[in-house]
Amino acid sequence: MIAPLIRKLENFTHLSEEEQQALGLVAGRTERLGARQDIVCEGETPDAVHLVLDGFACRYKTLPDGRRQILAHFIPGDFCNLRVFILSEMDHSVATLTPATIAAISHQDLLTLTDCRPRITQALWWSEMVDEAITREWLLNLGQRTAIERVAHLICEYFLRMRAVGLTKDYTCDLPVTQAEVGDTLGLTNVHVNRTLQELRNRKLIELGGKHLTILDLEALQELSMFSPNYLNFLHKPRNITANDQAREAGSD
Repeated sequence: MIAPLIRKLENFTHLSEEEQQALGLVAGRTERLGARQDIVCEGETPDAVHLVLDGFACRYKTLPDGRRQILAHFIPGDFCNLRVFILSEMDHSVATLTPATIAAISHQDLLTLTDCRPRITQALWWSEMVDEAITREWLLNLGQRTAIERVAHLICEYFLRMRAVGLTKDYTCDLPVTQAEVGDTLGLTNVHVNRTLQELRNRKLIELGGKHLTILDLEALQELSMFSPNYLNFLHKPRNITANDQAREAGSD
């Protein structure tokens, strides 16, 4: 079930069979959750790192009056909270968007893995840097892009992330999020999201149906939203592991 994670990390570097097996071992404790169910809540003491194996999840914060801002979307292969074990309590919440299988990795297992497997450590660093780059791009979305640019940009990013982990077929992939969840992500009302999606359909840029997304003209969609995939770093040149790294790995086996 960790195939999407392997696909994601191999956008950075090649992982040996032993390294893939090591990732599979630490991700062996799983739980099946329903849609819109909290995985961990703000204020709780984090006791594990969570990895999405299938389904979709999000990071969010809420105001006292119930208004919510979605801060990140997690697709299969994504860690929800890779570094939270250094916190005394959660400063945000993580929840499923759809039924999902979540692996809970203990802090000690993660520390042991990264201590013994430098290539995996570097790949996880890269993954975290991509997540931070996505956060910066989302801030730019909220601050500067128009509604139609925001929605088009989110669709471009979502599709390319899904393609990077092998979850697309041609230009089609699952898109199970609701219009309300898109609105909570982009700071738009449901009505505004609906009108914007209709505009993208009318321009023959996308098709939506049965929770499936088909992009009809990716180049035009990217041009409309001023989208550049550079921040996703999926064209990163794999780093060669040094002899010292290899010796360290061999000594840990």
